[in-house]
Amino acid sequence: MEKQKKPVIVLAEFSSPAELLHAAEKVRDAGYKKFDCHSPFPIHGMDDAMGEKRSPLGWIVGTVAILAFVGMMGFQIWTSAVDYPLVLSGKPFVSYQAFGIPSWAVMVLSSAITAVFGMWALNGMPRYHHPVFYSDNFARVTDDGFFVSIEARDPLFNANNTPGFLESIGGKNIELLEE
Repeated sequence: MEKQKKPVIVLAEFSSPAELLHAAEKVRDAGYKKFDCHSPFPIHGMDDAMGEKRSPLGWIVGTVAILAFVGMMGFQIWTSAVDYPLVLSGKPFVSYQAFGIPSWAVMVLSSAITAVFGMWALNGMPRYHHPVFYSDNFARVTDDGFFVSIEARDPLFNANNTPGFLESIGGKNIELLEE
């Protein structure tokens, strides 16, 4: 007996960036949450059309930057004034002017590392393969193709109704990709 294949994603092609933008708005307004738009170049306004929220990455990196700066300043104050106080050229134990540069360097380094790994985590990376790569039509996305994909994980997804919905909003070459 052959195992029944489950649908993973439905993919629809649109002919222009404007059509893709309007399709994204219609998919968002229909209540779909697990969908994505694919194009060969960034399209201005696509984030709003898809209903995307601002990324929390800026807050994460900013918090790490402040903690790194304060932590490095505290570390230097502790080592020079408490742990091993040493008078050098008559300078005070807590010479915060000299502590600023190393603290700034640690802040920049930790912020860069946090930004890279935070972006990877928030984007769900590394993801080595995506179901849309099973489509032969999807190869055009790097040249002149504009696509909307709706995942089967979406609560509104229905293998019978979702392709019809994409066709009703102007989608062409609609494919139901299975695992």
